[in-house]
Amino acid sequence: MTLKALPPNMKNEFTQEYWNQLQRKRFTLFLKRTGDILASLFILLIFSPVLLLLAIAVKLDSPGPVFYRQVRVGRYNRDFRIYKFRTMVQNADKIGPAVTTGEDARITRIGKLIRKCRLDEFSQLINVLNGTMSLVGPRPEVRRYVDAYSPEGMATLLVRPGITAPSSIAFKDEDRLLVASGDPDRIYIEQILPPKTELNLEYIRKVSVWGDIKIMVQTVAAVI
Repeated sequence: MTLKALPPNMKNEFTQEYWNQLQRKRFTLFLKRTGDILASLFILLIFSPVLLLLAIAVKLDSPGPVFYRQVRVGRYNRDFRIYKFRTMVQNADKIGPAVTTGEDARITRIGKLIRKCRLDEFSQLINVLNGTMSLVGPRPEVRRYVDAYSPEGMATLLVRPGITAPSSIAFKDEDRLLVASGDPDRIYIEQILPPKTELNLEYIRKVSVWGDIKIMVQTVAAVI
């Protein structure tokens, strides 16, 4: 991908600045991608029995597929399908908002446990292996939220989205903000998305392999 080949809505002075910064860190990004592949293979191998049990539990708990493959926006503003263990009833995205509050009636019984322990994120290692995601990077949003990005916010699409990020840790309890509102979509776009985007931009400015390791450790600590 070249700067000229970026989608038109990504071409602005901000993305050009971040693009130039990332070009100076190409070796760092190479090491980051190599680490993603090796770490994902290792985690999938070690936790394969747990993942198998999760798949069985999801299937037995409610009708529908084991995985929920939602369309998200990834690197270079391209749509991709994210793999997550299904924690909600089938076709939940057609009967409610894109964001999920803690007491959402669409969440299944086993889904509550999976969400509480963040186990639904493990299946995204498949996305890491196929190159649509990274272990660490801005969380991928659905299209309607990307459409609300500021021009500078579009620069977050210059890197692969991640399973975790500083913004994920900072807003790990965002459900509490959303559940108090009668309009979760509006609250997310107006109050949560802007500070999340700023944290994602800061991550891109400082991206490093050691930084990713620290973020993964912080994520484990936050979940525990």
